[in-house]
Amino acid sequence: MIDLPTDLPADLAPLAWLIGVWEGTGVIDYPVGDERLQGEFVHRVSFSHDGGPFLNYSATATFTGEDQAVSIPLIAESGFWRLSRPAEATDAGPALLPPQAPSAPRTVDDVESLRSENGSFPIEVSIAHSDGILEFYLGEIAGPRVDIASDAIVRGAGTKDYGAASRMYGLVDNHLLWAWDIAALGTPLRAHASARLARV
Repeated sequence: MIDLPTDLPADLAPLAWLIGVWEGTGVIDYPVGDERLQGEFVHRVSFSHDGGPFLNYSATATFTGEDQAVSIPLIAESGFWRLSRPAEATDAGPALLPPQAPSAPRTVDDVESLRSENGSFPIEVSIAHSDGILEFYLGEIAGPRVDIASDAIVRGAGTKDYGAASRMYGLVDNHLLWAWDIAALGTPLRAHASARLARV
């Protein structure tokens, strides 16, 4: 059973089941030219909140190879997950600009107005990678399942080829299962990694 926080802003209600630290292992399998990059990795993911209408996200992964004999840091990433909604005068920003109108707490009805006909809520996710790549995803959350696809990817001049991505997260038997598809290094969009994580 998962204990959900009761002190969350209304905008976080659909995302509340993600909150916590998750750890586990996963597998990588991705073709690059004539080579196939394969192996296992250890993964740690954290979703937290600080009172704002978004979740803080961070994750690290370490490659362990097929025989568990190596330990190579793969990635560190951090970002923010939030419901996708139009900005209001009561919201702060952009940058350090304060709200332009007195703020009032958003209500369950405000959040419910964002629900689509299929019962899901639109979300947006921004993620910065330690290798100089930035991803912006759009998608939806429906109960304990998230589906997101890249809307924009920004790469530094020295980064490797990376053109598109999609991710799926789901809560199954109290475990966080996820899969990540990418288009990279000349290979079209296809599955490249998946993992099963337990809450710690």
